[in-house]
Amino acid sequence: MNFDAYARTGVDLVNARLDDLDDLRALFPETSAWMREEVAERDLTIFRRAQKRLRDVFDYGTSGRDADAVAELNALLEAFPVQPRISGHDSSDWHMHVTSRGASVSSEYLAGAVWGLSVWLCEYGSARFGVCADQRCGNVYLDTSSNCCRRFCSERCATRSHVAAHRARKRAAIGEQATVAAQPVPADSLTPVS
Repeated sequence: MNFDAYARTGVDLVNARLDDLDDLRALFPETSAWMREEVAERDLTIFRRAQKRLRDVFDYGTSGRDADAVAELNALLEAFPVQPRISGHDSSDWHMHVTSRGASVSSEYLAGAVWGLSVWLCEYGSARFGVCADQRCGNVYLDTSSNCCRRFCSERCATRSHVAAHRARKRAAIGEQATVAAQPVPADSLTPVS
């Protein structure tokens, strides 16, 4: 089983818009066309609740609250239990599913996402769960950097944030120069020119 892929489905869920059923359908990859077809309105409510709880896991991890992240993941593992089974049609197609046959779309997707994030936490620690440092974004990510230094969900957010900080520093420097230039010069510092 590819636990990283399952963990990334958790990230995708937390970052997804879930305004309506079409948004939820857009969450499923091409390889899961059956989920798009079978997802129902009742699943939308379940996904929204799970989305909020998984965001909490990332917030806990980012703020160093490991025990809270673990407690929330354990509660989610109970709500969406993993029941592995082999599926496929012949010996060239065998693969693992994380739930029993006939499970709902929400049970199948969320069991995989929660399992993947749980394995990720055990393997790398909750410090590898990140929330984008660009305050206009708020997306979550899994920190795969070699030294656990990632701060942004994407290069786009990193660049946007760095450019904004550079412009702010530049404005501040120009403002300081204007303030200094606008200050009156004391009369006793003026020397007569001969």
